[in-house]
Amino acid sequence: MTVDDCYQIGHVIKTHGLKGEVQLFLDVDNPLEYKEMESMFVHQNNSLIPFFIEHIQINPAKAISKFEEIDDIEAAKTLVGCKLYLPLNNLPKLKDGEYYLHQLIGMELFDKGKSIGKVKELFEIGPQELISVIHQEKEVLIPLKDEIIKRVDVKEKKIDADIPEGLIDIYLEEDEN
Repeated sequence: MTVDDCYQIGHVIKTHGLKGEVQLFLDVDNPLEYKEMESMFVHQNNSLIPFFIEHIQINPAKAISKFEEIDDIEAAKTLVGCKLYLPLNNLPKLKDGEYYLHQLIGMELFDKGKSIGKVKELFEIGPQELISVIHQEKEVLIPLKDEIIKRVDVKEKKIDADIPEGLIDIYLEEDEN
């Protein structure tokens, strides 16, 4: 299993108590959907390591979990900061017209019918979500807002947008230094 076969659901925030429990941040729309998880992958040393869950308590703000074979605070400390993943086939099915953010990566972005470039990555800066596209050898950041992103076609790997006039030009201007 590789990171490309998975989606990130969160990360380990800190240890909790002395018996190997950890506090998790679950970066998902509905954390309670994950209360029956039996296992997850922990990203350590550039590898995804499967960990079986002994127990997990989830509330909207955080989750407390105990993994099998992590039985003391020292073992739990090795997990702090690690990213948590689940296989892509665990994602709930979506209705037509809906998509997961990770699906945008690699899609072609069009502005009023003209190709701008492929989505390279996504950024979340505070409440703002941005997609990064390489256009004319420069990185361009486009807000992921309904007013701008008009249609996402997952099957065709195509995003139709109405990018505000001048936004792309800001990124294309030469540095004055």
